[in-house]
Amino acid sequence: MCYVLVKFAFMKLHNYFTVLFFCLALGCSDFQKALKKDDVATKNEMASTLYENGNYRKAAQLFAQLKELYRGKPQAERIVFFYANSLLETKNYILAGYEFETFIKAYPKSQKVDEAYFLMAYAQYKLSPNYSLDQKDTFLALDKVQEFINRYPNSERMAQANDMAQELRLKTEKKGFEVAKQYNTIRDYKASIKSLDNFIADNPGTSYREAALFVQLSAATTLAVNSVDYKKENRLQDAKSKFDNFKRLYPESSHMEEAVELLEDIEQEIRTFASN
Repeated sequence: MCYVLVKFAFMKLHNYFTVLFFCLALGCSDFQKALKKDDVATKNEMASTLYENGNYRKAAQLFAQLKELYRGKPQAERIVFFYANSLLETKNYILAGYEFETFIKAYPKSQKVDEAYFLMAYAQYKLSPNYSLDQKDTFLALDKVQEFINRYPNSERMAQANDMAQELRLKTEKKGFEVAKQYNTIRDYKASIKSLDNFIADNPGTSYREAALFVQLSAATTLAVNSVDYKKENRLQDAKSKFDNFKRLYPESSHMEEAVELLEDIEQEIRTFASN
């Protein structure tokens, strides 16, 4: 009895996979036919079905053909948008961004133009690399997100756009801070102080300001302590003023204990210099 039940279950499973195989084969066959046919209506119907079912990769192939076939016709507006979105869904962000930009230029009065602006910005946002790499694409993304925010301040997508802009800004700030800090790492303390000054001036509201001021204090202290005599006094006073500024701005800083140790080094060097 058990053997019969197992055999029956196996036959049912076999039949299921057989039907599934033929369905998939038929679907694939229909797609290939639509891809190769000159029948525009068949291509359009198949592309729309694939798009609605979430098969964006195949839909994109058909929409790419339809885009050319419908060029200059009213149907092209819908096709270009769906083609761009299919590319976005398949993570082809470079081409998706280009196609959304094409849509915006071709159909500036479209009801979907605001969505196209957002998705164009989103595609560029997805191209933004890790902060340690070149941030050209991050700055481009920030420009496009900001353009959307300026154009559509009442958009329902505003919260997401603001989150994207904030993430991109933090990434550029972190990159800028790490670049400025590198001078300290390689012991080019004058360059470190100057580059951190520039970083703070360029990013007045940055969350890295506290860390930047502490690194700058550290660089100024090391530079002053190791200076030749005729430059030492001015540099020691400059380092001390940097400590005073840091303490005034961030009295509860997690770096305060280290900052106080740097101050002690500065004051000891001032006393030694004065006695000589």
